[in-house]
Amino acid sequence: MIRETAELERLLPPGRVITDPGRRSSFAHDEAAGAPYGVPLAVVQPRETAEVAAVVAYCAGRGLPVVARGAGTGLSGGANAIEDCVVVSFAEMDRILRIDPDERLAVVQPGVVNDDLRAACAKHDLWYPPDPASAPWSTIGGNVATNAGGVCCVKYGVTRDYVLGLEAVTGRGEVVRLGRQTAKGTAGYELAGLLVGSEGTLGLVTEVTLRLRGARAPEHTVVGYFDDLPTAGRAVANVVASGVVPSALELVDRYCLRAVDEWKHMGLTAGGDVLLLARCDAPGAAGEEEADTVRACFAAAGASWSARSTDSTEAETLFAARRLVYPALERIGLVLSEDVCVPRTLVPRMLAHIERIAREQGVHIASLAHAGDGNLHPMLVVPRGDGRAMARGRAAFELLVDQAIALGGTVTGEHGVGLLKMRGLGKELSPAVLDLHRGIKKVLDPAGILNPGKVFTP
Repeated sequence: MIRETAELERLLPPGRVITDPGRRSSFAHDEAAGAPYGVPLAVVQPRETAEVAAVVAYCAGRGLPVVARGAGTGLSGGANAIEDCVVVSFAEMDRILRIDPDERLAVVQPGVVNDDLRAACAKHDLWYPPDPASAPWSTIGGNVATNAGGVCCVKYGVTRDYVLGLEAVTGRGEVVRLGRQTAKGTAGYELAGLLVGSEGTLGLVTEVTLRLRGARAPEHTVVGYFDDLPTAGRAVANVVASGVVPSALELVDRYCLRAVDEWKHMGLTAGGDVLLLARCDAPGAAGEEEADTVRACFAAAGASWSARSTDSTEAETLFAARRLVYPALERIGLVLSEDVCVPRTLVPRMLAHIERIAREQGVHIASLAHAGDGNLHPMLVVPRGDGRAMARGRAAFELLVDQAIALGGTVTGEHGVGLLKMRGLGKELSPAVLDLHRGIKKVLDPAGILNPGKVFTP
């Protein structure tokens, strides 16, 4: 492999190819617990599209696998290296190339951090809505790869809804521009949208043109505590039935609240076993009316306590606590994070199934959810080093996937399939549809070098 690394070093300027074993290992996996990974042959850090194209073309000619990597915050193993692959790290391609206030768009490289883009847009009174929990660290390229969502996607949509166009390098090493920079357009197939959510299996995204929105109206926060998950689920169903589309509707169970409290001492568990956080951002009096309706929905479902928050600092603190759940749980044990999505009206049934599966399998499942759009994140917490507990956790993980599919749902709402959801995807999609996926990959990646062994089996 010495010749291959020497050739890669020839393709890029000095210092941009990592071959040191220790440094290579730090790029081997994302945050998915239990997903397999190998050590890459080399890690390359391009700064321009032409450099990415040169690396991919070289690897295609020699059959070397290529794995794209953003910040490594993924939870499905989609960015995990395989043995002797070439990892393309986009950490150095982190420039915001243009923000156009008149056209309401931004052009960015894939290594731009989500929150950095949002802050830059705010200076122009513009807003980029997708906001995954990892927004302070995750990159736009990774968000595009997994079609990331977040708290406000219940009303404003996910990453795909904001990608107007992109530049990518195919498995042949060809540079292609897909999509557009106009407000509308119907020329050709929607190939840009095809690459969004493809998890690096169809091309390496090197530039993204994103649609922006105007600055948000002030939000009204509604807080509700409930005695159990099914009751909170009924409150979610009530909100859906009311016709109000909140800008956020988040569910956090007692296990999550307690984990954050033990770490940050925020007093979150004092109110009840399950917390629902809602926000409404319709302009003016309409926003207040929506918030009142949401609170009424909470009360009708049996909330033990509910209120509209009049303290913006308190409201921000509660949503900040919701973002702390995953790292708080990691302090307790190994976290197997689920990402199933079911029809919104079936959230109560799925929550009841989560409790049943936890009880039957003898595992702790902490429930966190973007409840407003049916995207649930049950997180299985197992003691580190306990093989039997891990086996029970894996079994519960697969049962949750099967139950979501049985309810007409999907195996992933925003984390991607990666390595952990391949079996589930095989159950969700028919053989004919899987063959369509494989056929598309064959066209864009004829040598099969782009993120091989992920998403679906060959």
